[in-house]
Amino acid sequence: MITNAQVERWLREDVGHHDVTNQVPGETTGRLVAKEPGIAAGLEAATAVFDYLGVAVDEALENGTAVDPGDELLRVEGAAREVLRGERVAVNLAGHASGIATRTNEAVERAREAQRVRESQSDSRSPSEVQSTSEDASDTRAATGELGLEGAIEHFRERTSFATKLDVEVEAVDDAPRAAAAGADIVLLDNMSPAETKKAVDLLADYDALAEASGGITLETVADYAATGVDVVSMGSLTHSAPSLDLSFRTGD
Repeated sequence: MITNAQVERWLREDVGHHDVTNQVPGETTGRLVAKEPGIAAGLEAATAVFDYLGVAVDEALENGTAVDPGDELLRVEGAAREVLRGERVAVNLAGHASGIATRTNEAVERAREAQRVRESQSDSRSPSEVQSTSEDASDTRAATGELGLEGAIEHFRERTSFATKLDVEVEAVDDAPRAAAAGADIVLLDNMSPAETKKAVDLLADYDALAEASGGITLETVADYAATGVDVVSMGSLTHSAPSLDLSFRTGD
């Protein structure tokens, strides 16, 4: 849920406490328009900005909608000063989120194409899920160094509920089945090449654990990883490297 405090912070970051260029009288309309094809996202945040400023949002696309150049994502009406005050924040929020959504959609499509090729060859593994990840360190990594792989898994398994999934990171192919045999629900194959990932996936075929590929995976390589038969592909680049979708805010028409 987006709070007023968050909106206030966004507005302060953009224009500060006073912006004389926005001292415009009267009422106006505004339209958030796509300048390139992509996937719309972040519109609830843009709407929250205009709601906070007392500007009526007359129309807004659903997040996840595909857009082409010239398509309207959002239409507003209200005091000209407040419309202008909110426009740049709305463009920044929606542009950033739509850029992430657009890149994610492209990654999913590339992964699905690889899956179709794999499935046409009668591979029985389930399709991969593409997700974003921060790729940061976890407590399990430190514990593995102190307790060993099996000891670390037992340590955390004893301290989690039955509903908690235990995701164990391994960096060597041979450690994948060891982690699964020790009770990992998900085996994260970290920084492995597609060939190494395929070997690890094959070794996991006799276990119930899911296989997750992560570490340096890009749009150019996601299809190669999806083709290995992993269940999940995690890509930090979906968020930290996605360019904003080019959007424009047009008033008075």
